[in-house]
Amino acid sequence: MNRAALLVLADGRFPAGGHAHSGGAEAAVAAGRITGPETLEEFCRGRLHTTGTVAAALAAAAAAGADPLALDDAADARTPSPALRQTARRLGRQLMRAARAAWPSPELDALATARPRGAHQPVVLGVTARAAGLAPLDAAHTAAYEAVTGPATAAVRLLSLDPFAVTAVLARLAPELDAAATRAAEAAHRCLTEGTDALPAASAPLLDVYAEVHAAWPVRLFAS
Repeated sequence: MNRAALLVLADGRFPAGGHAHSGGAEAAVAAGRITGPETLEEFCRGRLHTTGTVAAALAAAAAAGADPLALDDAADARTPSPALRQTARRLGRQLMRAARAAWPSPELDALATARPRGAHQPVVLGVTARAAGLAPLDAAHTAAYEAVTGPATAAVRLLSLDPFAVTAVLARLAPELDAAATRAAEAAHRCLTEGTDALPAASAPLLDVYAEVHAAWPVRLFAS
């Protein structure tokens, strides 16, 4: 297993554009939902077990070799917010550029051609993991990790939180992240024989609302 490739892909410095997005944290801070480490932990836990789990399963299924176009359609069906769909495809385009430079692959080229406006980021992530020689569980871990580190990093900037306290939040969430990634990888393997209906479809309506509200702000620190 290519552990070095996993580190490169999960590294926050990988130029895939995620640093410009807060994962809903900016709107949650404005709404008073995130005020410190304790509420940040609650927010990240909720995101991990809803949209994070869905993203992890989509990424794992793509890494396992499921049809990425079918997975992209499944991602659309699981993303009711137009703002979040747009964000997911924008991030998918950015990740695709970095992935094709790092791990040239016919599968990445085919997906880029089929979805010129960008496929959903978790799907691109899974195809990237496959091109890098990673396992579906690796892809699931990466997607789940991104689901919590994005808001956590944003909260440090938005609220000037102690980065040590925020790192402790992520450490406390680690066992739940492992469990969520494992469940996502199991669903991905079922997807190969049962189709995309085997993938989780957990929803987070408040994140959808926050995304639409945030997209209408004339001035904001993060793109989403």
